[in-house]
Amino acid sequence: MKRSFSREQKLTIVNGILAIVAMIVIMQLWLLSATMNAFLGGDESVIVPAAVGSLVCLLLNAGLLRYIYLMERR
Repeated sequence: MKRSFSREQKLTIVNGILAIVAMIVIMQLWLLSATMNAFLGGDESVIVPAAVGSLVCLLLNAGLLRYIYLMERR
């Protein structure tokens, strides 16, 4: 039998997820600036790996958002 989280536990989980999302967004901004710097410098080989990394960041954030929605349904 699964017991749902208390309000305080949910708040702690959401705050932790918010901190992780903030770190991922900062990492994604760094990835964008590094990719643009390399691209403008003439190195086009970084475009595809940067796009894949950005897609991974998007999927991580979407997964965390999905977890919050599922946590609220319980």
